[in-house]
Amino acid sequence: MMSLPRALALSFSQLGDPAILKVLGKSLMITLAIFLVLGWAASFGFEAFFVWAGMEGGGGAGALLAILATLIGAWLLFRFVALFVLQFFAEDVVRAVETRHYPQEAGNARSLALREEMANGIKSTTRAVLANIIALPFAALLLVTGIGTAILFWAVNAFLLGRELQDMVWLRHRQDETEIAPLGQGRRFVLGGAIAGLLMVPFLNLLAPVLGAASATHMVHRGRGGIA
Repeated sequence: MMSLPRALALSFSQLGDPAILKVLGKSLMITLAIFLVLGWAASFGFEAFFVWAGMEGGGGAGALLAILATLIGAWLLFRFVALFVLQFFAEDVVRAVETRHYPQEAGNARSLALREEMANGIKSTTRAVLANIIALPFAALLLVTGIGTAILFWAVNAFLLGRELQDMVWLRHRQDETEIAPLGQGRRFVLGGAIAGLLMVPFLNLLAPVLGAASATHMVHRGRGGIA
């Protein structure tokens, strides 16, 4: 099986591929557009609140609060939104990696219907939101440790991300629903942990979802074929 560092190195080396660049551009624009729309909606919400509270002159404060809310929301929700958006372009990333490195597998892949992609995206996003909500009370208790809260959220999202990234590739090649996933829990956790870490780093977090999909493609195909 391919190691994660090798998979990441191959993924970084293919970032200049036109197909990958196209996905990066589309997914980033849509992700940013979602947060801009949310910020625009928040500005109306704060303005309505100030009017309701009898503070008609609070328009400037409402705009500032909307900007702050958008920035905080982007920091907290970027991982969920970016991966949800990537679900619709993941096939392009996977296909680009397969075409270059696994041409035979590329010919055997099936395309997921839009309805199936939407269902997978909604399920993974719902799973991620619920898991993080369940983790919140424990995270609050760990605040006194200084670092425990961050480690907890990293671990929860590493577990979730590993599964999501594997499924982006595996569902296109699975023969039937009884087929066992090619990556064990340990390898999925390592993959998800690496990408969860990248999502915390400014600028690298913009590349993390695509790097995750590309790395998962290498690891899944090497895992299915038993290739090192």
